[in-house]
Amino acid sequence: MTLAYVGKLQFSEHTVLRLAVLLVTERGRRGTRKGTRALTPWAQAVLVLRWLRDGVRVGDLCDDNDISSSAGYRYLHEGIAVLAWQAPGLRNALTAASLAGYDHVIVDGTVIETDRVRVPGPTRGVDLWWSAKIHNHGGNIQVVSAPDDGWPLWVSDVRPGREHDTTALRASGALPALAEWTDADGGILTDLGYEGLRDQVQVPHKRAQGAGLPLDQQKHNRVHNALRAVGERANALLKYFKALRNVSLDPWKIGLIVKAALVILHTEHRRTT
Repeated sequence: MTLAYVGKLQFSEHTVLRLAVLLVTERGRRGTRKGTRALTPWAQAVLVLRWLRDGVRVGDLCDDNDISSSAGYRYLHEGIAVLAWQAPGLRNALTAASLAGYDHVIVDGTVIETDRVRVPGPTRGVDLWWSAKIHNHGGNIQVVSAPDDGWPLWVSDVRPGREHDTTALRASGALPALAEWTDADGGILTDLGYEGLRDQVQVPHKRAQGAGLPLDQQKHNRVHNALRAVGERANALLKYFKALRNVSLDPWKIGLIVKAALVILHTEHRRTT
């Protein structure tokens, strides 16, 4: 015997409606005929949002909606994709930051854990998705956030967890847009994980082994770290979505999932900057 129960979706009707409209548009683009889908766009939107917000198992979502596992995954991937396609590009995000009056933005990397099987990396003995940063398998995501409250403005595609933040940022293709922002007198604050990009971003001074820092550099680091630390809130806001605490789908999908989460955040709070 199975027992049914009612849960509360932690999103406004406005957010569900936006995703449902996107799904209607996607069904029209695909030429989906009426009456051929087991779920309405609204029901599909709720399914996707439950998975993102609460990390509900796909099997449970399928049982709740009386659909097959293959249909459930198809609906989920479709919903993630239509949301991710709405995510802002970096240049647009930086333009919005300029219009908001920000004189700097914060770049930080976060690793989204995954429980997928091991994959050999390009270096012998190093797993492609193993991250030394979290001591687990995961995907590296680069995040640009606002300087006043750490609101996430942009997220990158995923890079394998073995890559350091500097490598992941280079591979994301973000450096040209960030360079344009710097040329326009905008600042880019990062932590020491981006020391290899010191000529392009602002990083704190690094203490030499066995030596201390001069007083002026210590003062600079205190100010820098206080300003940069706000950006850590962006990663916390994204991981409000339980699906991002451990992704069990293909790890190459992590970037799409994070972008979908970003769009939902922007929609739910009705803000992008």
